[in-house]
Amino acid sequence: QVQFVESGGGLVQPGGSLRLSCAAPARIFSIYNLAWYRQPSGKERERVAVISRYGSSNYADSVKGRFTISRDNRKNTVYLQMNSLNPEDTATYYCNVYPALNSSWAKGTLVTVSS
Repeated sequence: QVQFVESGGGLVQPGGSLRLSCAAPARIFSIYNLAWYRQPSGKERERVAVISRYGSSNYADSVKGRFTISRDNRKNTVYLQMNSLNPEDTATYYCNVYPALNSSWAKGTLVTVSS
């Protein structure tokens, strides 16, 4: 089981930006691909962005061009920079390895996009 700690969520107006952070054990960053996922209230969880241990990334079509995933292996932290946010981005955001480990879902961080 891997312990992730997400932070950085909050209330933001449409068009605004947020940066999410996720800390994890050091051993994870040297081995695994990492990803951000999100789950809107009452809906299924979906993958938002993935970053490999080598730094390559890919994104869901819904966030492509607006979100950027990055990782700092020295700080054992993965980030999600979210720009041009819209109400459809409202969700609880989680980080996990990719493919996800069901035993490693943490509390997540809530992002609410509303005027």
